[in-house]
Amino acid sequence: MLRAKRHHWKWALAILIASLPAADGAPPGDAPHGDADRTIKPPNGLLLRDWAIAEHGMFTDHGKVLVQENEMHLKEGSPATGIRYKRNVPRREYEIHCEAKRTGGSDFFYGLTFPIGQDYCSLIVGGWGGSAVGLSNLDGLSAIENSTTQYIEFEKNRWYEIRLRVAQGKIIGWIDEKLIFDVAIRGHAFDIWWEQAPMRPLGIATWNTSAALRNFKILKIKPSAED
Repeated sequence: MLRAKRHHWKWALAILIASLPAADGAPPGDAPHGDADRTIKPPNGLLLRDWAIAEHGMFTDHGKVLVQENEMHLKEGSPATGIRYKRNVPRREYEIHCEAKRTGGSDFFYGLTFPIGQDYCSLIVGGWGGSAVGLSNLDGLSAIENSTTQYIEFEKNRWYEIRLRVAQGKIIGWIDEKLIFDVAIRGHAFDIWWEQAPMRPLGIATWNTSAALRNFKILKIKPSAED
């Protein structure tokens, strides 16, 4: 969070740039970043004071969580390590950006639990042997058995840019600007496993795996004219 007035012009410039239309040639299914209204959490905002370390249920034997040079490191838990965002978060019309990498283990290194109105869902990245990506749960089906399921061979110690949007009646996900899924909210049921309940309303977890995170931010999205 900014503490000195001399930094204010930098954030004003950043917001102005974010409001400019995207260049032609955006990836199919991608909406321009220009529909971002304001940044709720600035980049590199992974400060321990903004997050609570999960300590209940499957997180009782969690690994250490520490911040080093603007990176948050989640050490391997038995079976899980997780952090829950303590500040208020929107429940619709928002987008979450984060870079993540697996530093050890072979299961999911980025399990993002997020709100959809009064419901919740989890984006799983690198689960089920290390390569599965998808939403858990969609219509009662896990990330390896519904229409969002993808498989990516993730490299250890390589940063991946992960983006999730809950806006304009859809849930859309990208990894390194590649569109992974685009799901309408209406007509589907969303829920989470009980193991992820401590991550509500917004949290990031790993499973038998260590990971690092950086450049976390939440963007508030302007509602469309139809909303």
